[in-house]
Amino acid sequence: MKKLTIILSVCLWAVAAQAQNFGSEAMRKLQMAEFAISNFYVDKVDEDKLVEEAIIKMLAQLDPHSTYSDAEEVKKMNEPLQGNFEGIGVQFQMIEDTLLVVQPVSNGPSEKVGILAGDRIIAVNDSAIAGVKMSTEDIMKRLRGPKGSKVNLTIVRRGVQDPLLFTVKRDKIPILSLDASYMIQPNTGYIRINRFGATTAEEFKKAMKDLQKQGMKDMILDLQGNGGGYLNAAIDLANEFLGQKELIVYTEGRTAKRSDFYAKGNGDFRNGRLIILVDEYTASASEIVSGAVQDWDRGIIVGRRSFGKGLVQRPIDLPDGSMIRLTIARYYTPSGRSIQKPYDSTVDYNKDLIERFNHGELMNADSIHFPDSLKAQTKKLGRTVYGGGGIMPDYFVPIDTTLYTDYHRNLVAKGVVIKFTMKFIEGHRKELANKYKKFESFNEKFVIDDDMLATLREMGEKEGVKFNEEQYQKSLPLIKTQLKALIARDLWDMNEYFRVMNTTNESIQKALEILNSDEYQKKLK
Repeated sequence: MKKLTIILSVCLWAVAAQAQNFGSEAMRKLQMAEFAISNFYVDKVDEDKLVEEAIIKMLAQLDPHSTYSDAEEVKKMNEPLQGNFEGIGVQFQMIEDTLLVVQPVSNGPSEKVGILAGDRIIAVNDSAIAGVKMSTEDIMKRLRGPKGSKVNLTIVRRGVQDPLLFTVKRDKIPILSLDASYMIQPNTGYIRINRFGATTAEEFKKAMKDLQKQGMKDMILDLQGNGGGYLNAAIDLANEFLGQKELIVYTEGRTAKRSDFYAKGNGDFRNGRLIILVDEYTASASEIVSGAVQDWDRGIIVGRRSFGKGLVQRPIDLPDGSMIRLTIARYYTPSGRSIQKPYDSTVDYNKDLIERFNHGELMNADSIHFPDSLKAQTKKLGRTVYGGGGIMPDYFVPIDTTLYTDYHRNLVAKGVVIKFTMKFIEGHRKELANKYKKFESFNEKFVIDDDMLATLREMGEKEGVKFNEEQYQKSLPLIKTQLKALIARDLWDMNEYFRVMNTTNESIQKALEILNSDEYQKKLK
């Protein structure tokens, strides 16, 4: 026993001596603890898991945005921002255990071999994926693969008796940042961005120039629900609106010196009227653009106070492909406002949006109170703007609760709305395509009729959604709009989906009202 104690002491002395080269006393302590556990604990331990758990627990003591991701999570996280992934190129929906192709990606691998919207993929190589309760993630793993690799797909097509076999050569599939861009009224263009990725600035520039050719003088930029992304993409976008050497954002931290980011003054939309739409889910890079535009009196912000994510993360790659995203600084708008909302022990960060709702902030601007210390002035006109986390809009638009009911929410949650539109499209695709050659014709003439609504209610009953007449009538305008928008999406694309849905968006209607009156000039005179 005495001999074992001596050996143990010698080992710990050795690691302590080695740890002298690893910085602080706290670091040496951590290294000794890990060495002791992995070498002397009574049972065999998973050393990798121990270290991983230690990292996660350490980061949890910091802020809500300092996080650890394993190698697989890093890959999944980067794909939407990098702007592409490698696969077969289809938009799909799982309907009753079957993968239904909503749309093949234009000029993508699947479209090139003849796969059509409405096709059902029942097998990938030799693996059946229909009727086997396979998760969407497992199906995605089978469909994705390295560029140039081949995959065999067995497909059932409506009107064709036997299954069809297609061999698809995988390729790079673009992930677009822009959901929609169109002329929402004469002289006014509308652009919706869903994230700030590697290709965002390029996509935006292309859409903007196309709209300018169609006569766009004013712009509505929709950042509702946009959770952010790359800083550079936000800077490039803000540059389109601001003048030369106008500060877009600056960052500063304890060890990170202040860094200033300025507009170059070569943007293509520096003069037209600009309205940016934000809501409680607008965050990070979206708040940088909104804050810069507001602080320079370049445009008007419409909607509800944004999320308040203004912490700068530095990615630290670890040897096994995992990564730490460590907060090193804060974002500040040109007027000096910190975008980040509080995350100290007095605030439940994860329940902040629920608290906003409970306090009435999402329904009434008067529920929001800012102390004088959080007030700032805009750079050109000296207007009062507010800090304290997030961007407070110039025009508040309350969240619309009038159309939302438990009955409607249950129809959506149980997948009834999606299933209905998929089945309707599957049975009427040819008829609709022949009748409505262009979206404009569809938008003007197509209506959700009583038979369609009766079928929807029946499908709801089968899925356990109990019919409620009062709630149904209350939500009916929204249900009709949603069904029409989803059918438009499946016949065309997301652009047409938003062209239909935007007719019910209160913030968009407010933006149009501002542009069509003298409110814009009054606010920015």
